[in-house]
Amino acid sequence: MPQIAQIIETYASQFFWLLIVFGLIYFTIGQGMLPKIEANMEARDRKIADDLAAAERARAEADNLGDSGAAELASARAVAQAKASEAKAQGAKDADARLAKADAEIGVKLAAAEADLAQATAKAMAGIETVAAEAAADIVAKVSGAKVTAAQAASAVKGVMSHG
Repeated sequence: MPQIAQIIETYASQFFWLLIVFGLIYFTIGQGMLPKIEANMEARDRKIADDLAAAERARAEADNLGDSGAAELASARAVAQAKASEAKAQGAKDADARLAKADAEIGVKLAAAEADLAQATAKAMAGIETVAAEAAADIVAKVSGAKVTAAQAASAVKGVMSHG
């Protein structure tokens, strides 16, 4: 069949050029471009791995800093509480000392005031007894017309005053 024989002659040159083009594409892409692409992918993978490792190290360092910061904070808080309780105790001690001093001063002033009051009361009572004795003598003289001495009137007033 001549058509079949003709196919081989007609398409032989096309097969030849097809093989040459595919060979050029294979060597260009396979040998020239593919190693560059693989190198880029490996570099990118390496960079990603390095970045992940750096992030993990930074996270671990941050955790350590956080733990040490928390420990330092707790220590500082304990020191502050100790100082506050010490200052509170010192303040209470100072307040007690001032209170005791003020109580002593007030006690002295109170004793002096009570003594003054007792003197004033005694003086007033003596004045009242004198006035009462004079009034009693005048009343007895006006009512009964009897003459009462000052000593008798004072004695009578003292007796009444002592019994209430």
